Amino acid sequence: MSKLIKLDEGYKQWISELSERFRISQLRASVRVNSEMLRFYWSLGRDIVVLKAESKWGDGIIKAISQDLQEAFPDVKGFSITNINYIKRFYLIYNQLDTIYPQIEGKLKNTDKYICPQLEGELFSIPWGHHKVIIDKYYQAPPKALFFVRKTIQNNWSRSILLNFTGTDLYEREGKAVTNFGVTLPAIQSDLAQEMTKDPYNFDFLSITDNYREKELKNALIQNITKFLLELGTGFAFVGREYRLQIGCTEKFLDMLFYNLNLRCYVVIEIKTAEFDSDNVGQLGTYVAAVNHILKRLEDNPTIGLLICKTKDNVLAQYALEASNQPIGISEYELTKLYPADFKGTLPSIEDIENELKDNLHR
Repeated sequence: MSKLIKLDEGYKQWISELSERFRISQLRASVRVNSEMLRFYWSLGRDIVVLKAESKWGDGIIKAISQDLQEAFPDVKGFSITNINYIKRFYLIYNQLDTIYPQIEGKLKNTDKYICPQLEGELFSIPWGHHKVIIDKYYQAPPKALFFVRKTIQNNWSRSILLNFTGTDLYEREGKAVTNFGVTLPAIQSDLAQEMTKDPYNFDFLSITDNYREKELKNALIQNITKFLLELGTGFAFVGREYRLQIGCTEKFLDMLFYNLNLRCYVVIEIKTAEFDSDNVGQLGTYVAAVNHILKRLEDNPTIGLLICKTKDNVLAQYALEASNQPIGISEYELTKLYPADFKGTLPSIEDIENELKDNLHR
């Protein structure tokens, strides 16, 4: 702050507002720069494909393009041979979507000079580094590639989080829970609620020993609540664990209570380390009804229940849900990274490590 006007509060406020406006303009400028760069990459990739550059000028054309563009623009990064190959694949992978999704207006024919608005808004909205991760993983699977583009936009994923989710079969798991949402929720909320689910949920982010108990699993999830929220998906806000409800003269405790900002409703989650039992639906349905009566406000949508168990018989689960008038989903969880029960006992103590270090220093 300038010493000349440091005592003027109006000036301080003005400078603060100017600083915030400048930060916003920087952000908008960076978004525009990224978008324009991706537009150029798309057009370059299209030209290479449409002109049949490699057939016309030989296999060395990518190297030639790289050298000529770097010579023309020596201060610009992004014209390496590797990156131009990515650019070509960027066009090829998403240009295939005109045959996969014929309902999209403005099909992406090879002779097009543009990309349809719906796809343009998605593809040109995430950083190039994210695109390279997706291309590496899903070049042969355009629907999966577009799925992860959309997930990146919806959740504002960093590149590391995107990379993490590409290794969890999210495309295959999302929306796959056994539910009765179609008959217990309005159509719009039903579709969103179904999309919210996964089956199975991946709990491999936990460090937990073999032969764990239900309480240990719940404790581990709470201790890793940030990663658990990422696995649950966008819009979840944690309300509490062992959430107490006074139902008449009876005191009940919900395993976990969340609020989903996208669905605008409470979500009651019950965790079971055993195989699914139809009795679980009755218990969870009671909790869902109680939350509707006790916590739900007029502006909230109906509460949803989600039961996550070790294993389930899908037919039994579906029959159990048909007997319930509360919206409930049933999923499994997978937890493959288990440690032996005596794992901690096999590790050296701090004292052992210190003594070993001392011995090494004196040798």
